[in-house]
Amino acid sequence: MSLADKLPKLTDAELLARDYSARESWRVFEIMAEFVDATERLKDISPAVSIFGSARTPPDHPYYHLAEEIARALSDAGFSVITGGGPGIMEAGNKGAYFGKSPSVGLNIQLPREQHSNPFQDVSQTFHHFFARKVMFVKFASAYVVLPGGFGTLDELLEALTLVQTGKTRKIPIILVHAPFWKGLLDWFRDVMVTEGMIDAEDLNLIQVIDTPKQVVEAIFKHYETRGFEPSASEREIQLNL
Repeated sequence: MSLADKLPKLTDAELLARDYSARESWRVFEIMAEFVDATERLKDISPAVSIFGSARTPPDHPYYHLAEEIARALSDAGFSVITGGGPGIMEAGNKGAYFGKSPSVGLNIQLPREQHSNPFQDVSQTFHHFFARKVMFVKFASAYVVLPGGFGTLDELLEALTLVQTGKTRKIPIILVHAPFWKGLLDWFRDVMVTEGMIDAEDLNLIQVIDTPKQVVEAIFKHYETRGFEPSASEREIQLNL
């Protein structure tokens, strides 16, 4: 009897399960590599501001122009600008920074639709995994600037609010731009979530609503006027556990 005859006979389903398990184990190394590559690539961009907004916003839309103006003001003030690297508000943010004084950074994601890299990136990093990309948005940001957007924009906003609220990252300015767009959401936070005890009233202070590029830059500088932009030693320890 050959060695092959002595081995257990596996069904096709069992073979597929083993193959999937092996692939899943190797995927851990891919994830590690994404974190290592991105951390090394982005280590010199501080101070930086992450800008979020809809990928569906066309270049002739007022939101696009507003995002571009904010990014240019931030770049000229000395901040690298980080976006998701795609079209719409992301492109506007990268474009404003690209023609400013500081680096324009795109954290691109591979998606089946909507996402394609815009050409206004001094530093471009591509991710396969959403969660690795989201860590980099927070890890290197001195502030979040959030323009009108959809589910992805809300995801990034709520992720930042949750991390700051729970002390899993340092407190940074979280700025919503264009008050009329955000009014309904903020009213719901206050009238429903606070009223029903799901969040504290003080948690709403984590959010600022600002509508002009100049005021966005001023609000960020005001937050850091008594300290530097770099995280303290204790804040760095916190960020290691993101």
